[in-house]
Amino acid sequence: MDEAKLNEFMGRLVSDMGGAAMLASVLLGDELGLYKAMADNQPVTPDELAERTGCNPRLLREWLSAQAASGYLEHADGRFRLPEEQALALAVEDSPVYVAGGASVLAALYQDKDKLVAAMRGDGALPWGDHHPCLFRGTERFFRPGYRAHLVEEWLPALDGVVDKLRSGARVADIGCGHGASTVIMAEAFPASQFFGFDYHAPSVETASRRAHEAGVDERAQFAQASAKDYPGEYDLICFFDCLHDMGDPVGAARHAGQRLAADGSVLLVEPYAGDSLEDNLTPVGRLFYAASTFICTPNSLSQEVGLGLGAQAGEARLRKVFEEAGFTRFRRAAETPFNLILEARR
Repeated sequence: MDEAKLNEFMGRLVSDMGGAAMLASVLLGDELGLYKAMADNQPVTPDELAERTGCNPRLLREWLSAQAASGYLEHADGRFRLPEEQALALAVEDSPVYVAGGASVLAALYQDKDKLVAAMRGDGALPWGDHHPCLFRGTERFFRPGYRAHLVEEWLPALDGVVDKLRSGARVADIGCGHGASTVIMAEAFPASQFFGFDYHAPSVETASRRAHEAGVDERAQFAQASAKDYPGEYDLICFFDCLHDMGDPVGAARHAGQRLAADGSVLLVEPYAGDSLEDNLTPVGRLFYAASTFICTPNSLSQEVGLGLGAQAGEARLRKVFEEAGFTRFRRAAETPFNLILEARR
């Protein structure tokens, strides 16, 4: 046995355990408004933060100390400060790097552990709707900052002729829309177009309708419960945002999209960033997505008809094959971010 290798691994494991504990601490900070209360970049004592937030000062001292030990906060002379760089990730929801809201996705992994044990020992199936509700809100909050930062400014302009259609008036379907973050963002940016969000999870459809009303776009953004293979209508653009790999029959979903496209229509496919082999994905981003895929994406696919189980790290080549099997003749990478592949498919 290589003792140095063992010590190196133990250091990594202890670091991961601390990180897992810190994500629970991030959940506390987000839900209690602690980060937002410190977003003014000024040092505070536990007692001062308690006055701002109405929280117990003794527990706040422990929470602040854990944050400082992890480098999330700075500490000097009994006072703690949230630097502006960290505030962008932890306190500013409009920031493109805001991640605190998405931490509840990871909370769902722990909440649903027993369900995954049963799935592992059974047929592998765990439907999306059977997860703890924190997953649904967390998914919205995890993806929304990236959509706000990139969708209108970068991803849609990277598609052939799509922005011109949206400006003049197009019909757009958002498949697997969840809480409607992507649908609402597009509806806000293109008032001449009509947007239709579809999801098979009824509670998410209700939330999406509420989000559209709150944003003042409910006259041009409508939502309905439907699967990826039975929604009606004809569309100039059909979007799949971080959802195709979760579907039991992605080929069938792509085939139905081809049947619902207008003559010169396009499919926008946004998927987790991945290479085409396991070796390509042995990265920090790959680690996160493989773990989420174990608990969420692949069990959901296995719970549906066909149960193809693409997984969150399917990669561009495998996704291309899905659309070729569905009858599409053109497929290309239009853009990318460290977290997403942005792909365009046309018939």
